[in-house]
Amino acid sequence: MKEEFLEPYLRRLRIRHIERFIEADDVVLDIGCGKDAQFLRSISGSIRSGVGLDYKANEYRSENLNIIRTSLDKGLHLKDNSFNKVFMLAVLEHIQDPQKLLKEVHRLLKTDGDLIMTVPSNLAKHVLEFLSYRLNLVSRAEIMDHKKYYNRQSLKRLSKKTGFFMTYHDYFECFMNNIAVFKKI
Repeated sequence: MKEEFLEPYLRRLRIRHIERFIEADDVVLDIGCGKDAQFLRSISGSIRSGVGLDYKANEYRSENLNIIRTSLDKGLHLKDNSFNKVFMLAVLEHIQDPQKLLKEVHRLLKTDGDLIMTVPSNLAKHVLEFLSYRLNLVSRAEIMDHKKYYNRQSLKRLSKKTGFFMTYHDYFECFMNNIAVFKKI
């Protein structure tokens, strides 16, 4: 499937905003890593190890990366307390039951581990629909699959309901996207 015009640019912006949260000793899980796990591959030299999960991933294994094709609907069959960082970049908006997924992430994170995510804000809904349906600049299928949009307060509530504490929140891309860090408590 061909990527729409703006998608590589938007992906690079997301990555640029979350790179600062990566540390040399990190054991990382990237949920929704995408077909080629571009984020995980781009940080592979900066982390101890990483696992990527996506229903359309090209499976791949290297010395410190393991990319697995799987559906989140099947559950995350990984060991408890395995990761100190979990990334979900533009994933949560596609999830039917975000509490269920975040409780699973909580199980996988080590004590004091961080969930770092980006997710479109409430303001983005109409802009994304226009860019998709009218201008064909972003994937129509991706936008149609959005279940929910978020703001600071809704993310904070979600963090509390799922055993996390939101330690960081900001908007980027002219308030169209959230970046949030949830600490496992």
